[in-house]
Amino acid sequence: MAGLDNKAVEAAYARWAPVYDLAFTAVMAPGRRAAVAASERPGGVVLDVGVGTGLELPLWSKATRIVGVDLSEPMLRKAQERVGREGLAHVAGLCVMDATRLAFPDACFDAVVAPYVMTVVPDPHATLDELSRVLKPGGEIVLVNHVGAETGLRARAEAWLARHGARLGWRPEFPFAVIGGWIDGRADMALVERRALPPLDLFTLIRIRKADAVRAPQFEATTAPAIP
Repeated sequence: MAGLDNKAVEAAYARWAPVYDLAFTAVMAPGRRAAVAASERPGGVVLDVGVGTGLELPLWSKATRIVGVDLSEPMLRKAQERVGREGLAHVAGLCVMDATRLAFPDACFDAVVAPYVMTVVPDPHATLDELSRVLKPGGEIVLVNHVGAETGLRARAEAWLARHGARLGWRPEFPFAVIGGWIDGRADMALVERRALPPLDLFTLIRIRKADAVRAPQFEATTAPAIP
């Protein structure tokens, strides 16, 4: 969307940081609970992309280690305060990081969760590419996202809001085809689940599974052609 870039997002969320919890806790709580339930990996490590003020951090079990990243330093400071205040020892780290340039090696997380992120990032496909890169084979990308309406009053309202997207810090118009098209273009990724969430079906849970590692075929010595 024109006007939505990292600088615009950083500026918007610096403004949101002091009031974010008050403004968004209730409306986004069902989606956060659904995302955590889908990404819970006892004994494993989960990457929380767009962790923000850390509203979902207390929801994971203590047996799942969490690493959180966000582009907004003011939001992360709030998350760090939450970790200390609530004694969230299962949170292994919080880092300022761009979702399209994650400073992690390939295939190092058992799951990647990104609640309310795809409508914020300037390049959703590049973001999904990077999330899949750091995900282990057999793991899942778990998204919770607003998916735009195609017709009706809500579609018109979203079109109006889209003109103010840079200041809001997110993309009100967001068709599922953005994510669906990315999945269709990746032979190693498959849609596992897509379901609407409360309140009023405003948000959608999307689970995308990365294929297990494909082993190179093993040939018996007798199958090799004879050498003259």
